[in-house]
Amino acid sequence: MPDGSSKTHLLSPKLATVLREGYPLANLRKDAAAGLTVAIVALPLSMAIAVASGVQPGQGLTTAIVGGFIVSALSGSRYQIGGPAGAFIVLVAAAVAAYGLSGLALIVILSGLMLGLLGVLRLGALIRHIPHAVTVGFTIGVAITIFASQLKDLGGLTVRVPEPGPLIPKLFVLSQALSSARPWPAAVGFGSAGIIFAVRRWRPSWPGMLIAVVAASGVCAALSLPVQTIATRFGALPHGLPAPRAPEFSLKLLIDVLPMSLSFTLLGAVESLLSAKVADGMTARKHRPNMELLAQGAANVAAAFFGGLPVTGTVARTATNIRAGAVSPFAGMLHAAFLLTFALVAAPLAGYIPLAALAGVLLVVCWNMAEKAEFVRLLRAWPTAVVLLLTLGLTLLKDLTFGIVAGCLAAALFAFLRRPVAQEGLDALPPP
Repeated sequence: MPDGSSKTHLLSPKLATVLREGYPLANLRKDAAAGLTVAIVALPLSMAIAVASGVQPGQGLTTAIVGGFIVSALSGSRYQIGGPAGAFIVLVAAAVAAYGLSGLALIVILSGLMLGLLGVLRLGALIRHIPHAVTVGFTIGVAITIFASQLKDLGGLTVRVPEPGPLIPKLFVLSQALSSARPWPAAVGFGSAGIIFAVRRWRPSWPGMLIAVVAASGVCAALSLPVQTIATRFGALPHGLPAPRAPEFSLKLLIDVLPMSLSFTLLGAVESLLSAKVADGMTARKHRPNMELLAQGAANVAAAFFGGLPVTGTVARTATNIRAGAVSPFAGMLHAAFLLTFALVAAPLAGYIPLAALAGVLLVVCWNMAEKAEFVRLLRAWPTAVVLLLTLGLTLLKDLTFGIVAGCLAAALFAFLRRPVAQEGLDALPPP
């Protein structure tokens, strides 16, 4: 079976290839089963990412539905699952704090247009060459930052001032609120994380995140535990999708949000192509990077008009899709349809979910994101160690884009210094 290597340059969705090859009913059954499995994983995770980003949980679901459907329909990979991603939590929270929801929508639209432009200019292959030490460094930095963002809900802390976005000021403010810590949120959060790890260890085919969230919701409701839920903080989830509308626009706002849009674009491109590359490794196929960027761009623009978050390819959900037996992009499209069905039919049940349980879900996400073995391996050689630690440190202390750019520059410098010394002068001498 061809792996698609000869067609990686094409600006044609893999869905079109699948339809040309023929799509029998047996494949539809496989894709439906995989789509349902991924939807079960994406349901609690999408809401958890939205809450951690400082927006309504329904916006996470909207992103997974709209963005997930478009990514799969247009993707350059047969298996890519799009939706909200934990790596964007820090950027989204900062954008909302600085520019509000309208500013966030404009940022996501601009990012989508830039991603599409990168695809049209066929720059997808270049983005994939970001050094491995840089990707490990910023991924670990994001995981640490996400973990810090969950300390408030895990401890049930009462913070009387706005919680800062940067890591060090955030930890300082949270430390001032330690006296308000309560045991029940911590028990629910760490208990939920423990259930997920236990299910993964002994029943890896079961939906551990959904089991943990349902169990935590049932226990908290039955025992009337004093923990915040989605309903007590945000009210009821909307039934279905909101009506699309254009965000507020002004030339000043456009200029103000442009730098942050570049950060969203860079992270979205790296995350999506990394996810597609992981899918290639699991299936012995090749994705079309430029078409993938076009798909991500279209999904971001569409999600923004529905009030959604940034859309990107997600490694964990894409890997789940493959392990569940997906054979085509229809699996990702069906995953979005299943999530929409939940939003239409069972949205009121989400109000019972404890926020501490969602924090527990994100603890597991952070643990999985942090490439611990790779971190140790990269420290063994001093050039990669410098690039890794520089990227990690600046991601934590400055911001994600600064960390990635500095890490890439450091890696380029080391590569330049290691190149062989030119021998042109010696080669020009006549033989003795």
